[in-house]
Amino acid sequence: MIVEKLKELLGEYVVLTGNDIPERARSDASRTGHQLPLAYLRPRTVEDVSTALRACNDHRQAVVVQGGLTGLSGGANPHNQSIVIAMELLAGIQEIDTEAGTMTLLSGTVLEVAQNAAEENGYLLPIDLGARGSCQIGGNLATNAGGVRVINNGMTRDNVLGLEVVLANGTILSSLNRLDKNNSGYDLKQLFIGSEGTLGVITRAVIKLRPLPTSRATALCASNNYDDILKLLHLARQELSGLSAFELMWQSFFQFSSQAMGAKSFDTDYPFALIIEQSSQAPCLEEFLGARFEEGLITDASIAKSEAERERFWLIREGLALAELPDLIEYDVSLPIGIIDLFVTNVTSQLNGEFPSIHISVFGHMGDSNIHLCISAGFIDGYVKRRITTIIYEHVRQFRGAISAEHGIGILKRDYLHYSRNHQEIALMHSIKRTLDPNWILNPGKIFAAPT
Repeated sequence: MIVEKLKELLGEYVVLTGNDIPERARSDASRTGHQLPLAYLRPRTVEDVSTALRACNDHRQAVVVQGGLTGLSGGANPHNQSIVIAMELLAGIQEIDTEAGTMTLLSGTVLEVAQNAAEENGYLLPIDLGARGSCQIGGNLATNAGGVRVINNGMTRDNVLGLEVVLANGTILSSLNRLDKNNSGYDLKQLFIGSEGTLGVITRAVIKLRPLPTSRATALCASNNYDDILKLLHLARQELSGLSAFELMWQSFFQFSSQAMGAKSFDTDYPFALIIEQSSQAPCLEEFLGARFEEGLITDASIAKSEAERERFWLIREGLALAELPDLIEYDVSLPIGIIDLFVTNVTSQLNGEFPSIHISVFGHMGDSNIHLCISAGFIDGYVKRRITTIIYEHVRQFRGAISAEHGIGILKRDYLHYSRNHQEIALMHSIKRTLDPNWILNPGKIFAAPT
């Protein structure tokens, strides 16, 4: 039996079974997983991961990799006959090269730990997510996470120089490049970034750091018109050096989140609220917003005068109170920036028409073309959830958007992959999967169905 073999190879302190398996192993943050795995592995070294995968591959044993379990697509959900490899103990920062501006770290390192270490050395780690206190670097890489700084720093893949990955057969592929310019053959790391653990297990990474900003200004603004916000974004890109965030909140979400916090930001309810953040003083954000107020692009604005006020702005945007809504479903999509509000209007109209008591909150990284829809119908069953999902993704397909912006496909979006990718693209994905994982042991059934 594979579990006994793993205990023999790795020791019982690495291989947990039965009541020793933590309850959190059932599901990622989508709360859609319900089964505990057959066994729960906590490797301490890359060699442990290699040994485990070699044995699982020999036994055709399904493996699911788990990080901080903050994903929303069911990508880390196991079933009762799979082996979980949890990366929590394979953690730590191995080197910060202050001359080259790079960080080498293990994949189980919590993002916030890495951010703090970079800051202590005078650098900014340019990956940032709301789940920074619990998500792990390996999971960020495996899903090509986005977050709130993409407008300035790019997606996760844009900040990675090198990777170490363990392949399905246990081979350790060390490609820990530290060079900004290296065009020596295929860029292999990009195969694994965003592959959701279906092609290999990421164990180590080299991240490119950026200079730590010397200043930061954050404003909470209001606007009456989406076209005005489009103009505002265009001007912000042109005139604000160090534009690091441009986050938009539709009225229903802004009111809900503000009321839940007991916060009152504006005297009037506006159709839109947004956070603009600048990590530079040239030119001044206050001057920029003053000019936009005179032009009528914004109707009200408040610039944070303290770190506490800045955090209050961002807490409204993070919308933590949404978690209290019954049967919350969260969607993460990308659309051409110019038609995002039309998409929201059309989706909201159809959902309200079919489900009159539904709660719909919309917000997101408008500057990156990515928005989140958080929906609670209060009586979610299988049919209702499928219908809501189909309505949203049909509109995404209509507007030539992407059904996943930053949380991957996992299992929850698998049946809709063809809405955003064509037949030839999906066929090539299958071919790459068969090449790197011929026995289909790595996260089988995620992204696309496993062969029967």
